[in-house]
Amino acid sequence: MVDGWEWDETLFSGTAAYYQRGRLPYAPGLADVLAGALKLDGRGRLIDMGCGPGTLALSLAHLFGEIVGVDPDGGMIAEAGRGAAEAGVTGKARWVRARAEDLPAGLGTFTVAAFAQSFHWMDRDLVAADMRRLLQPGGALVHVSDVKTQTRTTDGLPYPAAPCTAMEELVRRYLGPVRRAGRGLLPHGTPGGEAAVFARAGFSGPERRVVPGGQALERTCDDVVAGVFSMSFSAPHLFGADRDGFEADLRRLLREVSPSGRFSERQPSTEVVVWRNSPG
Repeated sequence: MVDGWEWDETLFSGTAAYYQRGRLPYAPGLADVLAGALKLDGRGRLIDMGCGPGTLALSLAHLFGEIVGVDPDGGMIAEAGRGAAEAGVTGKARWVRARAEDLPAGLGTFTVAAFAQSFHWMDRDLVAADMRRLLQPGGALVHVSDVKTQTRTTDGLPYPAAPCTAMEELVRRYLGPVRRAGRGLLPHGTPGGEAAVFARAGFSGPERRVVPGGQALERTCDDVVAGVFSMSFSAPHLFGADRDGFEADLRRLLREVSPSGRFSERQPSTEVVVWRNSPG
């Protein structure tokens, strides 16, 4: 858990409707990399902790006999259910509205537990220990994230990049200089150091793999706006009565940079870190 900050239910309030459109996908080939690393064969059970709208779990559904997604936000769980229906995997998917720290009884055991850019919001030592108990001997815990150290240019692409620095400044103009998170503030951001947490819990590893990105992506103005509203630090509810004014200013900024309303971006690479629940 972040020092000096307490989780509350408004952390991602109102972001679910924007998530799938606004967030960039994981790098192509992620499912194949995981299938090879974990020897997945269409059986077994996956638990996706902090699943959001099911982005990761649904992309891996064909590799498991059952997927279970856990998220405390009701909007995210509803979106995940809709996504499962669209993908035709409702029969093998279960969505549980709960905090990672308060899992209901009766979930059973799993072959894989996944955290896709969600672990930093949790009581990490507690949750890691719980995952060790829920995973079968020889099972795997997988931490998935974008590669943060990668430089991604838009050189040679047809449209300008979204003005990220100016967009961040606009958010600060409306919400203040310190990063918002639910009803609280995160002056120092979210914690890192996941390796030490998983090691303390008794997992062995890590095994790191990178799924290469770099593919050219085209984004519309609506996509970029959705990306802003999908973030915890710029969730729609944080703007209160100023929400419409903020969106109008954001769209004005985007039109100034790209009158066509189109932007170019390169797909980030995806980092996969595997920890094993080794017997003994």
